[in-house]
Amino acid sequence: MANKEPQLYYKAHLEQYQQEVKTLQKRITLLSILRTILFLVAATSIYMLYPHWQLIAVTAFISTIAFVYLLSKYTDAKAKSALYKALVESNKEELKIAAKNFQHRATGNEFQDANHNYSLDIDVFGRGSFFQYINRTATKEGKLKLAEALKANLILDIEKRQAAIKELAQKPEWRQFYAANASLVKVETPAKHIVDWIKNYSPFLPKFMRWLPLAFAVMSVLIFAAVYIEVITSQSLLMYWLASGLAITGWYVKRINKLALNSDKVKDTFRQYAVLLNSIENETFQSPLLQEQQQKIKTDALEASQIFKQLSKALDALDNRNNIIGAIFGNGFFLNDIKNSYKVERWISTYGTKVFQWFEVVSFFDAYNTLGNFSFNHPEFTYPKLVSKGNVIKAEHLGHPMLDTKKRVDSNVTINNVQFFIVTGANMAGKSTFLRTIALHIVMANVGLPVCASSSEYCPIKLITSMRTSDSLTDDSSYFFSELTRLKYIVDAIEGQSYFIVLDEILKGTNSTDKAIGSRKFVEKLVASQATGIIATHDLSLCDIEKELKAVSNYYFDAEIINDELYFDYKLKNGVCKNMNASFLLRKMNIV
Repeated sequence: MANKEPQLYYKAHLEQYQQEVKTLQKRITLLSILRTILFLVAATSIYMLYPHWQLIAVTAFISTIAFVYLLSKYTDAKAKSALYKALVESNKEELKIAAKNFQHRATGNEFQDANHNYSLDIDVFGRGSFFQYINRTATKEGKLKLAEALKANLILDIEKRQAAIKELAQKPEWRQFYAANASLVKVETPAKHIVDWIKNYSPFLPKFMRWLPLAFAVMSVLIFAAVYIEVITSQSLLMYWLASGLAITGWYVKRINKLALNSDKVKDTFRQYAVLLNSIENETFQSPLLQEQQQKIKTDALEASQIFKQLSKALDALDNRNNIIGAIFGNGFFLNDIKNSYKVERWISTYGTKVFQWFEVVSFFDAYNTLGNFSFNHPEFTYPKLVSKGNVIKAEHLGHPMLDTKKRVDSNVTINNVQFFIVTGANMAGKSTFLRTIALHIVMANVGLPVCASSSEYCPIKLITSMRTSDSLTDDSSYFFSELTRLKYIVDAIEGQSYFIVLDEILKGTNSTDKAIGSRKFVEKLVASQATGIIATHDLSLCDIEKELKAVSNYYFDAEIINDELYFDYKLKNGVCKNMNASFLLRKMNIV
């Protein structure tokens, strides 16, 4: 069921996790009631035992232990409830997206780049984009990693990426728990700032502070015991000892305050990252890429998750100084601030150089879980069979992955190396969609994703496009000049290495005669450079090149007028389009 019916999987797990949330809510309510009862019983007992302070002390101690235990269970239940609520939302969201309801999700607009090889042209980012459709990352860094993967244009190690994505696709439960835990990371400070702070941190506590708090705490316990059994009758000694502890802490208080201020912003991040690292450590991976990433968080001694937990506990302990009673007695008798600050500083000195790599591993899995999730959600898609020569793309029933399967019209496409397609067709007949389908096939294949086809052979190649050129008032450049600049960029790029080129109606910024001559010369230059690619055009004269150049092939998308209605079959056909529809549409819409 998990492989072939992803929606059934999501529905079943949605019900399961909703039931877990209900059970945990009942447990949270019960623990809250028990804490209230315990507090009332303890307060009543202390009142009735007055003035027997020894019994009061014992009662207060036992009550405190019980209260802390119940609080711990309550906190655990709250954390577990938050996790399962995140899992509920995750499965609800998957069912929404399966119904093509995803326009409310992050668009990735910040990753759009007009100077990139293809990201702006083929709707990789933006509203209704491929990124918006597939993105399931929960951390800012994971989101960035996913965007980088989609823009990378890498053609090496595709099989390694395919293997990693295939394996993660088969781990839906692990992926969902990882993503749910990652969604609970509330980052006040970006990971980069955390890494920079740790890298540049200068310790202020001397080495003897390693043992001084322990020695001081032991002395505090001994003095307490002596006063309790009345070996020492003067209780004022406790006050003097308290004052001396506060004085020692006060010597470092400014620097401790600064450390506490910085650490308060990152403690939740480290706590949640410890959970994510633990999830990676305890999973068994078979694919080399996932094993490589997992190995990066292995150390000779403790696992990375345990190391993160160490820091998280130290940061939590340091945060307890905000409790005025705990701060006075904790520092006066146990030098807690110094002890906890020393632990934080020792951690930074020991592990500070590895933090960046561990954060990178967490981000990698956040991004690759998205890719595995996409594969899981589309079991009908196929991983391209990689070939080293011959056809660049040979795909059966190739379609655009974001179109409704009930309406999508697929094509059988074979594009040989050093072959150039000229695609003509009426307006709205499907030319631009076809271009984006081919381009997205290349992007997805290079990332390591399965493509929207029943079968595909693919010879890895980088992609470069010119489909959406715009003028820039800020750069004082006209539309035509911007387009020429883009075409020059393409010509320069293909001199160094092979690219698959996708062009849509080039030289739109000039008159029709110039456009026809210029387009022809540009295509001739690309063919002479042994380029591979596609150009869509309304200029039928450009199709004459097929008669002169063997590398050029003409294809078209047709439109028919049937009973005074425009009909499209969206099928790719050999030859040149004869039916154009601009005048018909102008008349049909009462424009002319």
